[in-house]
Amino acid sequence: MTKEDQLRYSRQTIIPEFGEAGQEKLLASSVLVIGAGGLGAPILQYLTAAGIGRIGIVDFDEVSISNLQRQVLFNTHELGKSKAQTSKQKLSALNPATEFDVHELAINATNAMDLIEPYDLVVDGSDNLATRYLVNDACFLLNKPLIYGAIFRFEGQVSVFNALENGKRGPNYRDLFPTPPPPEMVPSCSEGGVIGVLPGIIGAMMASEAIKVLCQMGTTLSGKLFIFDALDFSTHTLNVPASADNPLSGKHPSITELIDYEAFCMGQVEDKAQAEVTVHQLQHMLEEGNVTLIDVREDYEYEIANLGGELIPLNKVLSRSEEIPTDGNVVVMCKMGGRSQKAIDLLKSKGYKNLKNLKGGIMAWRAEIDPELQSY
Repeated sequence: MTKEDQLRYSRQTIIPEFGEAGQEKLLASSVLVIGAGGLGAPILQYLTAAGIGRIGIVDFDEVSISNLQRQVLFNTHELGKSKAQTSKQKLSALNPATEFDVHELAINATNAMDLIEPYDLVVDGSDNLATRYLVNDACFLLNKPLIYGAIFRFEGQVSVFNALENGKRGPNYRDLFPTPPPPEMVPSCSEGGVIGVLPGIIGAMMASEAIKVLCQMGTTLSGKLFIFDALDFSTHTLNVPASADNPLSGKHPSITELIDYEAFCMGQVEDKAQAEVTVHQLQHMLEEGNVTLIDVREDYEYEIANLGGELIPLNKVLSRSEEIPTDGNVVVMCKMGGRSQKAIDLLKSKGYKNLKNLKGGIMAWRAEIDPELQSY
């Protein structure tokens, strides 16, 4: 430790259980943070301030005005800017000694192993099931500990997966959730909402667990799920035992490499390429006038930017299904493609077979067709 290190981290190093030995472990550690959004922002801030030597930031999104209610790493002057690049700029000012790797992309089954392998620990601040299963499986296959967190409305969850304990890896995400719930049961923040302070609370807890794992101190949440409800300030801690039926770590593992996680979480059995259209294909269909476009975003999103489709929010697609043709070309769209796929899955239960998902949603349209379209 340098003299500056001793001053910067003095409030940590004077703790008997932590000391300079703990700080030196952090300085020598590397952490990959998936997502620089609601959870990722406080995670990145606290890990940077704590003195992690190298931090990787994985995020492909831009700062939008709806982020600012909870993602306090950003401000109004940064709307439309890269979250990953902006995070690096802000965090480098917080702690110039920390090295940052910017991965301005979406993590997927093709790149996950290469992204995760160089780091000591992964913190997952993502907001969708496919990424959570993907990151969990990649961490298990690479023997990396994983810090998990999730938020919804007033409730948050935290756990530690795949942590090394007495020479043996602890439980992982598939021990907690062996199979994904139906897509309609897992609304995103844009669908279900989240109180602004909650990501800060849960993100700070995740950063705390990361520090404990890296420093090998205290008792972590390995084998436990911590649940916090901000509305009544209640907490619950549930045990998460390892399952013999876990397809990754059970007695008869069936998953030995990464799979198609979007298909796994959506329960899709059809060829994904046949179930989607690209923004260029949609542009041609709109020019030809041979498509019905259904937009399942919320009213406020539609007012900010739209492609002229029929607005039927996701939570109303079943009650208003009679407005959606059962034949002909019907393309369903949302911001990035997640909610529209959920809508399609819901409508399939009513016999629809003619629905296509707009790959990448309106964000892909903005990126590839109309850069002047308002971002949000």
